[in-house]
Amino acid sequence: VQKPETVGKLGFQEGGSTVFTDALVRAEVEASTEVALEVEDTTPNRCASSFRVLVVSAKFEGKPLLQRHRLVNTCLAEELLHIHAFEQKTLTPEQWTREQQK
Repeated sequence: VQKPETVGKLGFQEGGSTVFTDALVRAEVEASTEVALEVEDTTPNRCASSFRVLVVSAKFEGKPLLQRHRLVNTCLAEELLHIHAFEQKTLTPEQWTREQQK
């Protein structure tokens, strides 16, 4: 997994959906929270119906996994109606740093 980029410097893996990523960034910017993310279109033919995302945000501090996922799902409610599969990994900045040290 590559290091996620911060808002304004988004990195996409091949096939990443600009619309989907823009929705993630828009949600976090509106919440005045810096976010780092990585979006990968995992659909075999890259038709943007299946995604894997990594979201790193201080907003996840002290929240259990289910609550973190609900926060992301709430931000993407409209977009998720058009997606077949959605896999997410949500980390705090501290967790991300520890993971990178492994």
